[in-house]
Amino acid sequence: MRRRALAPLAALLPLALVTGCAGFEGLQSDGRAREVKAPFALWTDHSPAPPSRSDNPVALEPVPDIPHIPSGDIADADPRAVLDADLAADGQKAPAPGAVRRPVLHDLTDDGKPELIMAVDLDDRTSDLRVYSVRHQVVTRVLALRGVLAGVELAAGHLVVREPTKDPRYVSVTDYLWDKDRMTLWDLTLDDARKPQPARSGTPEPIPPVPPVTEPMAAPAPRGARR
Repeated sequence: MRRRALAPLAALLPLALVTGCAGFEGLQSDGRAREVKAPFALWTDHSPAPPSRSDNPVALEPVPDIPHIPSGDIADADPRAVLDADLAADGQKAPAPGAVRRPVLHDLTDDGKPELIMAVDLDDRTSDLRVYSVRHQVVTRVLALRGVLAGVELAAGHLVVREPTKDPRYVSVTDYLWDKDRMTLWDLTLDDARKPQPARSGTPEPIPPVPPVTEPMAAPAPRGARR
């Protein structure tokens, strides 16, 4: 008797399933799904060496031939003299006055004293961005990078560099942040391309331009040499 009672239920089950599926509208097959394959890694037994000091954009480099600053305030230094001395230490010539953008003072380290932010336009597209601070009375370069500066922004201790990509709809955004005693790479993302926003109240203002250094500078001592 029990088997006979279950038999009609079993016969009705497929019909119920078919009837239930008929209530969904718009369902259709998109065809066979593309087969997903894991990336195939090449030369897994090779890896790059860590970046050298000269390849590291956040490596700390004392700027030679610049007097010590007892106040610890980079605002007491000559911006153009700092830039020229730093470039000379890298074996580069002093840039033409028109190639140097107006220096900007802004506190990136949150110590109540500003850092010096400078940019040199190497050509119509590429620029050299450098940031200087005073560490133990010594003028020190804390960031140096070369790229296409689609935008440079400052916010809450962050220095953000925006560069174009091959897709004009997007820009590459590199975010640097002061971490204890040096600049570090905080984040690297993509963002929608947009025009720079006008300066708002409370944003850093460029400091007055400084005449270029006209007197010949002494040859810089090799990096790491004691004075």
